[in-house]
Amino acid sequence: MIQNLPEELRKIIKGDVLSDDQTLKDYSHDYSLFEVKSKVVVFPKDAQDLQALIKYVAENKKNDPSLSLTARAAGTDMGGAAINDSILVEFTKYFNHSPKVNGDIATTEPGVFFKDFEKETLKHNLIFPSYPASKEICAMGGILNNNAGGEKSLQYGKTEKYIRKMKVMLRDGNTYELEKLSEGQLQEKLALKTFEGEIYQKMYKLITENYDEVAKAKPDVSKNSAGYYLWNIYDKANKTFDLTQLWVGAQGTLGFLLEADIQLVPTYPHREMEIIFLHDLSHLGEIIDAILPLQPESFESYDDNTLKLSLRYFPEFARKLGIWGLIQSGLAFLPAFLEMLIGRLPKLILQIDFTGNSPEELQKKIATLREKLKPLHLQTRTAIDDAEKKYWLIRRESFNLLHNKIRDKHTAPFIDDFVIDPHLISEVIPRITTILKKHPEFIFTVAGHVGNGNFHIIPLVDIENPNVRKYIPIIADQVYNIVNKYHGSITGEHNDGLIRTPYLKQMYGEKIIQLFEEAKKIFDPDNIFNPRKKVFGDLKFVMSHIRQKW
Repeated sequence: MIQNLPEELRKIIKGDVLSDDQTLKDYSHDYSLFEVKSKVVVFPKDAQDLQALIKYVAENKKNDPSLSLTARAAGTDMGGAAINDSILVEFTKYFNHSPKVNGDIATTEPGVFFKDFEKETLKHNLIFPSYPASKEICAMGGILNNNAGGEKSLQYGKTEKYIRKMKVMLRDGNTYELEKLSEGQLQEKLALKTFEGEIYQKMYKLITENYDEVAKAKPDVSKNSAGYYLWNIYDKANKTFDLTQLWVGAQGTLGFLLEADIQLVPTYPHREMEIIFLHDLSHLGEIIDAILPLQPESFESYDDNTLKLSLRYFPEFARKLGIWGLIQSGLAFLPAFLEMLIGRLPKLILQIDFTGNSPEELQKKIATLREKLKPLHLQTRTAIDDAEKKYWLIRRESFNLLHNKIRDKHTAPFIDDFVIDPHLISEVIPRITTILKKHPEFIFTVAGHVGNGNFHIIPLVDIENPNVRKYIPIIADQVYNIVNKYHGSITGEHNDGLIRTPYLKQMYGEKIIQLFEEAKKIFDPDNIFNPRKKVFGDLKFVMSHIRQKW
């Protein structure tokens, strides 16, 4: 065991090395329900610092097996991926230079906050469409390493679709560029008698020798962040090989990300939103079939518990919209206030957001949708441009409100991101909420990307209640059994982290887990980078690191 790790690290890097109690406490949390205290937090200034850190851990790992390196950007991860018990490597302080936009490609470092990234891309009327709901506080390193998705992923897909190139540092301390390779380029890599060549040779062998099993393992849903995306690497039909597809969503378990080239898409000048209020879920499948062919940019939902919360804390929401927003919101929410008083709030509110180049284009889609839905006699409303902000505010801010406002209760995201076929929502969601209703210690809201069948159920709990700790793994096991029965994914965008890694075997089976472990060993045989995430999960470690207090 190294006696004075911080002092040792100060000798080898130019960046900051902190180990005071307050820093270790601050960085022992992300947005998950876990607390894991690092031995030291480092803020590397450049690639040479990262190289020195890798070299140090590699050389001392045998003497101190607990040594590891966990990359962290903004720390908004909800699964515990951005915390660990050894060396935490923080990127937002120095790896945060302004992104460069060249045509429709933006080059960014991992420590750049998304809000700053977006300011630059909007100057060119371009956006990165797969941003998450935490867009105001998250950073690009987390987006790329979690394979983020969000409200626009119904139309645009997830982060994996927009990665064009990655600059990464591997366990040998050298920097490599990853990008989609043609057959000829792949053969050149395979012929290399170098460390890089070894990586390509082993990954190519792993994929080609298990090609059919890997292809079958891909979850049959539109969004997935569980495991390593082995099925995305080798495209036999087009003869391409792309290791960026392994790295995106790998949660820093294979090495350090230094830079990425990301493709952007144009913004649209006009938008309209149709709101549908459902008092039961019996016609949800028909509604989905009517909406999806019209290609909405997003198709979101939240439940009556979320709406009750927003009504209860209406002033906090309204203040975010300003004085005029207060007046608009008051008028808009008046019917909901009245419905709440008489106990008639809708069970589910659907938001269908259309974007386009002209108002006429959007009005035509809204009219078509209303005509399709006419036989169902649904309560609907249209929100144009600024008027839609109040609905997005509830959808985007509900988690923050939960996080901050419920007395002794706090958010406990542990079954918060499963994905199923959207047509099965009316069957699956009641089964899952029935499990939670058996445990009164767990208050919960339901919100999600209904167009993708991707739901966020985030319980509110008293974290000091021993029953809460007892039932978290029991509930998770029961919920994931249901998700797996319906051939879904246990995470669509939040990724595995500490909380879901132990359940990957339940989802994929023994053989695929072995292939995940083999991929990890090809890049990181000594388990230097972010241990316990994606592979080799430890439920005992997870349960022993639930926060004691909030």
